Amino acid sequence: MFVRKTALAATVLAAGMAGATVPAAAATDILIGGGAVTGVYYQVALQACAIINKQAADKLNCVGRPALGSVFNVNAVSRGLLDFGVAQSDANYNAWSGAADWDGKKVENLRSVFSVHPETVLLVTRKETGIKSVEDLKGKTVNIGNPGSGQRGNAMDVLDLYGINPDSDLNAQGLQQGEASRALVDSKIDAFFYTVGNPSAAIEDPANSTEIDLINVNSDAIKKFVGERPYYVMTSIPANTYRGVDHPTETYAVKATMITSSDVSEDTVYTFVKTFFENFDAFKASNAAFRDLEPKQMLEGLTAPLHPGAEKYYKEKGWM
Repeated sequence: MFVRKTALAATVLAAGMAGATVPAAAATDILIGGGAVTGVYYQVALQACAIINKQAADKLNCVGRPALGSVFNVNAVSRGLLDFGVAQSDANYNAWSGAADWDGKKVENLRSVFSVHPETVLLVTRKETGIKSVEDLKGKTVNIGNPGSGQRGNAMDVLDLYGINPDSDLNAQGLQQGEASRALVDSKIDAFFYTVGNPSAAIEDPANSTEIDLINVNSDAIKKFVGERPYYVMTSIPANTYRGVDHPTETYAVKATMITSSDVSEDTVYTFVKTFFENFDAFKASNAAFRDLEPKQMLEGLTAPLHPGAEKYYKEKGWM
């Protein structure tokens, strides 16, 4: 468990000294959980901490770490194992509503901080597999994501909506994304699902080593499913976003969201948010997935209540 720093006690270091200097209060430690090291969630945590540690080191000491994904991060934030985490908007909605992984167990202390980039539900394969549609996954070895990840939930939804049983219709794997990307190149799996902002190194890397393809996830059942849920939207990945994929790919998307707990102090969240947005250009420049972000739009798609510390800053800026 991450140990917080506390204010140092004033001490007298030696008898006979004319006086002793009282040390300043130590910075508050904060821990942010991201996702797989090859994914954009980890970059959100890493780059946010880089800004905090450069611009507010006297107040906050920030560590961004890899983590197992949305479900894990929501639960870890709720239990105080993480101060902040990055999670999909659908996971936040379900946690706050007491649905899906949290059926009947609403996460009462979950709070939103800001949304980040849109994330598309992608199905990636090697061209040589002959997979041209979701239906073609039957009989194949497919990574659906590690337990505790939002992508696994998305993969299960897609398979269900296409009438595919992951237990009997395919050889489902539960690899973390870094392993899945390597496994695709090594022909150990035929395809993988991944929910991620674009472009993603987890897809660029295999595209540079083998011929890949992106498969449409756009059936009538998918469109109906998306239309009934406020945290989803249909979208398209432009042609040539990834090497060798020369056609647009239709699918749906969620939004990555920075979350925290009501147990984290208002002052800590306010300082975090203020420092982040006052140095926002540095964040946008840190990853291609962030380049089109606009601060006011990052208050959209939040499915748990805003933390008071974040709300205070947004009201000061006139954003709400």
